[in-house]
Amino acid sequence: MLTAARPRCSLFLLIPIFLILLSLLGLHRGTRQRVLDHITTPDTPPPTPVDEEPPPDVTPTPKYKPAPEKHPPIADHFQLATATASLPQIPPWNLPPKPHVKHYTPLFIGFTRNWLVLEQTIVSYITSGWPAEDIYVIDNTGTMTSNKYDRLTLQNPFYLNYQRLTKVLGINVIETPTLLTFAQLQNFFTWLAIEHNWEYYFWGHMDVLALCEEEWRDPDTGKYKSLYLRVVDVLERNLSPEWGRWGLQFFAYDRLALVNRTAYEEVGGWDTMIPFYMTDCDMHERLTMAELRQDDTRVGLIYDVGDSLPDLAALYRPKPKDSSQPKPATPSRAPRSASPAEEPEDEPPPPLERLRKTKYDFSQPDELNSPTYRLLMDACDQLQREKNSGERNTWQGWQQGGQGEPFYRDAEGFETALQMTMELGRNVFAEKWGHRDCAIRGAGLTAGDPWRVEHDWRD
Repeated sequence: MLTAARPRCSLFLLIPIFLILLSLLGLHRGTRQRVLDHITTPDTPPPTPVDEEPPPDVTPTPKYKPAPEKHPPIADHFQLATATASLPQIPPWNLPPKPHVKHYTPLFIGFTRNWLVLEQTIVSYITSGWPAEDIYVIDNTGTMTSNKYDRLTLQNPFYLNYQRLTKVLGINVIETPTLLTFAQLQNFFTWLAIEHNWEYYFWGHMDVLALCEEEWRDPDTGKYKSLYLRVVDVLERNLSPEWGRWGLQFFAYDRLALVNRTAYEEVGGWDTMIPFYMTDCDMHERLTMAELRQDDTRVGLIYDVGDSLPDLAALYRPKPKDSSQPKPATPSRAPRSASPAEEPEDEPPPPLERLRKTKYDFSQPDELNSPTYRLLMDACDQLQREKNSGERNTWQGWQQGGQGEPFYRDAEGFETALQMTMELGRNVFAEKWGHRDCAIRGAGLTAGDPWRVEHDWRD
C-alpha cells in the first residue's frame, strides 16, 4: 500500500516546481526585451528649456469713483468771540438769574460735525438765559483729545473750537473715548447723570437755534420770562408729586428735552443695536408701555436749522444803528407770478440778506420785541425752511478738509458709512418688533413682545 502511493506524491511535488520555472522564463524574456528596446531606442533626453523673460511686475489700476463736488471753505461767523472781553452783553431781559435757581439744569449737546452750526446753537441758548456753566458740549467726533489741543483746522468736519467754548463762552466740553452712535450717545448722557448723581438732565440737538418769545407774557403775572425760566417752571412742575410718573419732557419734540434719569434706567436705556433712526421710536414706545409720561410743552422758539446766521452777534440783541431799516415781513405764501414783469418792484430782500446788512451799536441793547427782533425771527424761519425744503442733512457734509490731521476720515466716505449704519438700524428695529414703523402699540405690541413676533408685512 505504501509503495503504490509514492508515484502520486512525486507528481504533486513537480507541479509547483514547474510553475516556478515558467515564471522565471517569462521574467527573463521581459528583461531581455527591455534591454533590446533600450539598445535600439535610447532614452530621449528632456527638452532644453527655452529662456523666457519673467512677466512684468504690473500693479492693477483701481477704477476710481467720480471726485465729490467741492464746497467752498467755511468762514467764522462770530468774529467778536475772540476773547471774553469782546463778547456783546446778553440781553438784560434774558440774563440768567443770580443766584442760580435752586435746581441744577445740566444741558447736554452732542457734537460730531459742523462747527458753525454747533456754535450758533450754544450762543442761542446762552442769549436765551441758560447759564453757560450748566451747558455741556459732548465732543463725539472720535478724534479723542485732538480738538482740546488744537490739532484740527476749521475745514475739518470734526473741528470744534475748544478754547472758544470753554474760555470765551464759558461752557464745558467732555470728550467721548471714541465715536458713538446716537443711541450710545444717549446712554452716555445717562451715565454722566449717574456719575454726577443728577436725577434729571436736559439734552438738545446741535442743529437748532433757540429764541425767546419776546412778545409772550406769563398768564398769571403778566410778566415776560426768558426761554430758560420757562423751562425751569416746567421742571418744577414735573418734579412735583402731583405730576405722577414721568419719563421724558419734550420742548418742540426732542430738539430740546428733559429726561428723568431713573425712568431711563427702569426701561433699560436706549437699545444700542438700533444705532440711529428708529431708536427714538423704540425708546419712547417702551417708556409709554411702562406708563411713564411724555409731554410736549412750548417754552420758546426752537428752530431746526442747517446753516448759520451771517453774524451771531445778532443773537445778543444789540441796538441797530440804522433806525430807519424797513420793517421785517414774513415772505408771502401766495404763488409767484409766472411773468417776472408782474413781480412787485418793491419786494424786500430775504430776511437773511437784510440781517446781514444790519449794523449794530453794541454799547446799548435793543428794545424788547422790537422790529429787529422780528427780523431775526424771520431770518431763523428762513433758515428752517431752507433746511427742510430739500435734503435735510446736507449741512453735515460742508467741510471737506482735514487731510493729514489726526484721525482723518474722508468726508464723503464717512457719510456713506453712516447711511449704511442707519439702514442697518431700521432693519434691526423691524426684526425686533416684527413691525416697520413707529406705531408699535398701534400694531398691538406690548413690552414682552420684542424678538418674538413674526413680520406683519410682506416683502
